[in-house]
Amino acid sequence: MRKQRHQGYTNCPVEAALDLIGGKWKAIILFRVLEETRRFNELRRLMPGLTQRMLTNQLRELERDGLITRKVYAEVPPKVEYSMTGFGKTLEPVLLRLKQWAETQMLPRMKLIETEEEISAKAE
Repeated sequence: MRKQRHQGYTNCPVEAALDLIGGKWKAIILFRVLEETRRFNELRRLMPGLTQRMLTNQLRELERDGLITRKVYAEVPPKVEYSMTGFGKTLEPVLLRLKQWAETQMLPRMKLIETEEEISAKAE
């Protein structure tokens, strides 16, 4: 069982939410599974910086916390699909709003940084 970061969340409900979806990969995995049901290797291709072990661990935690469901098909080779649960789907407005925020706030900043890096590289 995943270790809860803190004993209680009575002081800050955001802390409880981030305990479920926090970390480098969970929100990204949730967003990809929210788009559509995904197979394990499909998730690996969508997130090339994520190791197989980390993906497995994150999927297990998300499943244990009731955000995603894992369906195993009895065939060779094994086929496993991940999809959002009803509880997980309640995160849809949060994830879509986060995406919108990133598109309007982060993309312009990232482009500015890329431009500055290009100018710096040319100056060298």
